[in-house]
Amino acid sequence: MATVDIIIPVYNEEADLGRSISILRKFLKENITRPWRITIADNGSTDNTLAVAQGLSLEYPDVFCLHLEQKGRGRALRKAWLESTADIVCYMDVDLSTGLEAFPQLIYAIESGYDVAIGSRLLPQSRVQRGFKRETLSRVYNLIIRAMFFTSFHDAQCGFKAVSKKAAQELIPLIDNQNWFFDTELLILAAKRGYKIKEIPVTWRDDPDTRVRIVRTVTEDLKGLARLRWRLWTGFYPRRITSPAPKSDI
Repeated sequence: MATVDIIIPVYNEEADLGRSISILRKFLKENITRPWRITIADNGSTDNTLAVAQGLSLEYPDVFCLHLEQKGRGRALRKAWLESTADIVCYMDVDLSTGLEAFPQLIYAIESGYDVAIGSRLLPQSRVQRGFKRETLSRVYNLIIRAMFFTSFHDAQCGFKAVSKKAAQELIPLIDNQNWFFDTELLILAAKRGYKIKEIPVTWRDDPDTRVRIVRTVTEDLKGLARLRWRLWTGFYPRRITSPAPKSDI
């Protein structure tokens, strides 16, 4: 039976961390029969988040605390995923914006042979509550990705993903970004290198207290897309030994 590690990257989340972990633990105990663990990856918090995370890891045997001195969601995921011994590594945002009812489908997709499974807010079946500005930016950004890289996945940025251990070990060393672009870089490289990607519709609500800074993130993303396009065009990345036909399913 596959083991599952759910990574929760956190930065200055002392107020909400305990509540979110409580909700997540309850859901996992009731809905996931495979062995699982929650890893709180604190990346450079300056408030009391680390102490809260350490307290939770002492209170619950299925919660583990990982601390990084430097900030960066991608940096936290890189360390947590590469060091994990689980068969399936996942992550979700600490605010639990994505409905947990879709999580078992992520796990099932990986167990069924997909390399990457992602929640998608941009599928017709998804139910999303967020402002016009963020909705428009997200749709335009994902259209740019599809136009530049001819990929078929719809939503690169949803903080709700699962990856097989093998795919994580092969893909993460190729990823440069340590911040928000980490997700996009992972998915584009996975798609262009022939890994199988499963998209799952989700219920999603906007978090008014989000830590995402839109202008800074958009600038970082556009620079990242240009870098990736150049590297793929010039053959920068080593070839895969085994290259199955690319596949992205809904």
